Amino acid sequence: MYSKIKIFGHPLHPMLVSFPIAFYTATLVAFITYAATGNIFWFRLAYTANAAGVVMALVAALPGFLDWLLGIPDKSQAKKHGLQHMLLNVSALAFFAINLWLYSGQWNAPRPAAALSILLPAIGFVLTLMAGYFGWTLVQTHHSGVQFSPAEESCLRGKAEPEARPR
Repeated sequence: MYSKIKIFGHPLHPMLVSFPIAFYTATLVAFITYAATGNIFWFRLAYTANAAGVVMALVAALPGFLDWLLGIPDKSQAKKHGLQHMLLNVSALAFFAINLWLYSGQWNAPRPAAALSILLPAIGFVLTLMAGYFGWTLVQTHHSGVQFSPAEESCLRGKAEPEARPR
């Protein structure tokens, strides 16, 4: 189960996922700080991080979807975990996109309303954590996107070479 979308032999999706995760985290923290302080700087930071998170989630989703579609065998446990990973991430993206849309006209407002600014990102963040578990399972358990050396391949097949003994 090798990744189909690569740059210089390295899977692209795992390289990109850290960006929406970081931006989603920054969104939630900045909106919490804005609610606590009322300082417009934190609202603008939260809004900008929210927009960047949505954009980067879309960018990361394309190679992730193609890897799931083309790189994971049908009817396997890995395919099921990949689908769960994808659905949770798309759900998180929806919460962050709705939050972005709700606050889109408030950049220049003297005191933007913050009614749902913590709830929607918090739900999206929890969904992202849940999706991360399934992403971790794809790599750790199903070895999706992992390229083994010949020695590792033989160990996985139960044909481990005898251990070299010192002379």
